[in-house]
Amino acid sequence: MEIPPDLSGDKELIYRTAYEVSSQFPPEYWREKDLKEEFAEEFFRAIAEQGFMGIVIPQEYGGSGYGLEELAVAIEGLVRGGAGMAGVWYIMLTEIFLALPITRFGTKEQKEKYLPGIAEGRIEGALALTEPDVGSNTLLIKTTAVKEGDEYVVNGRKVFISGIDRAGAFILVARTKSPEETGRRSLGLSLFIVDMPSKNVRYSPIPKHGINYSKSCEVYIEDLRIPEENLLGPLDAGWYVLLDILNPERIGFAIGATAIGYLALSKAVEYAKNRVVFDRPIGSYQAVQHPLARSYAMLEGARLLAYRAAATYDRLAPPRDPKSFDEVVSRSTGLSEVGRNSNIAKYVAIEAGIEAVYWAMQTFGGYGYAREFDVERWWREINLLRLAPVTQQLALNYIARHVLGLPRGT
Repeated sequence: MEIPPDLSGDKELIYRTAYEVSSQFPPEYWREKDLKEEFAEEFFRAIAEQGFMGIVIPQEYGGSGYGLEELAVAIEGLVRGGAGMAGVWYIMLTEIFLALPITRFGTKEQKEKYLPGIAEGRIEGALALTEPDVGSNTLLIKTTAVKEGDEYVVNGRKVFISGIDRAGAFILVARTKSPEETGRRSLGLSLFIVDMPSKNVRYSPIPKHGINYSKSCEVYIEDLRIPEENLLGPLDAGWYVLLDILNPERIGFAIGATAIGYLALSKAVEYAKNRVVFDRPIGSYQAVQHPLARSYAMLEGARLLAYRAAATYDRLAPPRDPKSFDEVVSRSTGLSEVGRNSNIAKYVAIEAGIEAVYWAMQTFGGYGYAREFDVERWWREINLLRLAPVTQQLALNYIARHVLGLPRGT
């Protein structure tokens, strides 16, 4: 086990524990789960028992009370320990998509209802955001939530919603007012906690290229009635609550991308030391050395950016009154720095991770294409991150407009 030199104290312990738990599930375990398209139940139970589903949950609700930095350390240890993208994926769906927003914006009653079960691994989560005709333009979503008495009636369709087939609860994003009513596109969205299973929420798995140990689904919502007390955060200010999910999502996948890059490089270096061609290990040739060395250097820089983004997020305190419309919206000033660092980290980390896995695959030559050497699975996994949680092009758009101050494109 290689311990990153910048980790000490609790963070080193979290990393060691995560790595050790992950290493109990060898590569053939993940090959089988991916091939059979099975959820890794044993792995999920193991990480839940070690407390990894409750890292950001306050101690009074059964969690550890840490921040996003410590969660990122856990993700890094799980991925580098051998889990690959599963090490970030399973954490993301439940802890970042469900536990984190409830911790930051939930009422006392919501926290008491959901957080202990999440921390214990009894409640899994999901985020129902993306829609088929909208894609990454969240402000144009068409799912509606109409108030009727003390309930909201929701109708709409979502797509690529991962984990909803197992979720005990999920966060739903819907329009409660149109942009015309609010006069501002970022207003009029609201977030709700939806309990599952529900006969009014149907889903259908989408066959996909990789990460087949988790289902990603089309979701159909018809006349779903949600109690008013399940509104998360202020009515019509859901966009500003959602940013507290989307930025950690970018940060989590940035850490995951660098970690899977390190994992692939470690296997490639080991192979390059032992594979002999023309009476010499292939690792002695600069044509093999330089791409691996460059990839490692790029990962080191990307990793630092990802942890910087996590630290920035942790410095932004949650609202004192999570139901206060004005207070939640006013946090957008602090969120801009988080958005800046999150998008930079996401872009750089995904590019560095993809390059590292690519050169690891090249190092193995033809064997890199074979399932038994695992790198082809990591290649399939990491290429998703060019597209999600936001495309690389949209990350660059954000940097161009909000960091460099360039005009909006046409």
